[in-house]
Amino acid sequence: MTTYFMDDQFTEREGITISVDDRGYYFGDGIYEVIKVYDGELYTAKEHIERLFQSASKVKMTIPYTEGQLMEVARELIARNGISVGHIYLQVTRGSSPRTHQFPAPAVAPVVMAYAVNNPRPVAAIADGVAVKSVEDIRWLRCDIKSLNLLGNVLAKQEAYEANCVEALLHRDGAVTEGSSSNLFGIKNGVIYTHPATNLILNGITRRVVLGLCQDLGIQLEEQSFTFEEAFEMDELFLTSTTAEVTPIISVDGRKVGPGTPGAVTRKLQEAFALQIPTSIVGE
Repeated sequence: MTTYFMDDQFTEREGITISVDDRGYYFGDGIYEVIKVYDGELYTAKEHIERLFQSASKVKMTIPYTEGQLMEVARELIARNGISVGHIYLQVTRGSSPRTHQFPAPAVAPVVMAYAVNNPRPVAAIADGVAVKSVEDIRWLRCDIKSLNLLGNVLAKQEAYEANCVEALLHRDGAVTEGSSSNLFGIKNGVIYTHPATNLILNGITRRVVLGLCQDLGIQLEEQSFTFEEAFEMDELFLTSTTAEVTPIISVDGRKVGPGTPGAVTRKLQEAFALQIPTSIVGE
């Protein structure tokens, strides 16, 4: 049985009740985070939980726990569910209130929910690379907020899925932004390019890890967007996310990226990333 955290207590899934008046259900009025677990230990949890509070501030929401308390909730979920390699999902909605667009007045208690699941590393995708499909980025203009408003992302991911691709390569006004659930990077002549952390993308935690690795490895990186047309001319492309780690992209819309195999710079970053997680996990 999976143990969840809900209403300030740990409980089995069957014991959870969600109100039909929850604003997350009506409006997507909530925020969330996904934290990776390797060998039973949280990875970059501090950064994820800090971003959860930043998202809450941006949408004028109060989280009724401290960062430290949520860290302890995550650790307890790992222990109770026996998680080795997987992730923690944390979600906060504005609460339950009769349906009106404006915030409830007086304010109601936010609803905090979390769970943990086993989820193995995508070793085949990491090793062999994946195909992506280009999709116009029609999402709202506050992609920097990790909110529950994910319909645009869902539609993009579904379009990619129907084309037998793993991810969407989103582009807005001619510029590549990110994936439907990942950040995107292009490599040309040894230089890495990625969209700057503006309101048009989510500043991914794994994205930040990669930026640090580039600095450590002496790889030139430019936080500069590249165009949709330039994507096809890149020597290498890769995507990053909490669950995808550093995954090579070997084709876009059926057209090969470079020779159609993972490139040397991407491999170098993968190797550096792997040094940060337990050797037993890397060797799975």
